Amino acid sequence: VCYALDGQTIGVGAGQQSRIHCTRLSGDKADRWQLRRHPKALPLPFAKGLSRPDRDNAMDVYLSDDPAPVLADGVWPAFFTERPEPLSSDEKRAWLSAVSGVSLASDAFFPFGDNIERAAKSGVSYIAQPGGSIRDDHVIEMCDRHGIAMAMTGVRLFHH
Repeated sequence: VCYALDGQTIGVGAGQQSRIHCTRLSGDKADRWQLRRHPKALPLPFAKGLSRPDRDNAMDVYLSDDPAPVLADGVWPAFFTERPEPLSSDEKRAWLSAVSGVSLASDAFFPFGDNIERAAKSGVSYIAQPGGSIRDDHVIEMCDRHGIAMAMTGVRLFHH
């Protein structure tokens, strides 16, 4: 399962044994990508000399549900020139609720509507998937409920 926006991949969930786990994993990655563009995250005052991987890791921890490993007293100076304010759960939800226009593609059909529910939480507006599940009618219904356009390609790229 792959989420994309404006021609760029923003979340991939490969190697999972179920569609929903794959959809959740890639959706969480897409959400993190979106949160990196939050007005509080863009100007983070990273410490001079901090390597790119260390900046990326600090950003991920900052955006996580527990930013203490990079914001705790005595720790933050290793990452930032000044201690940034954490991003609250409400701020994250508000930012992510405004996301739309995300595309999602899957190499195999979606067998249940829970995949669509999860995709909608990440601003998915378009889905391409092979189709062919015995529950396609339920998946279509969930897309209609969320205003998601779905194309069934008829091409399955994943086989057991």
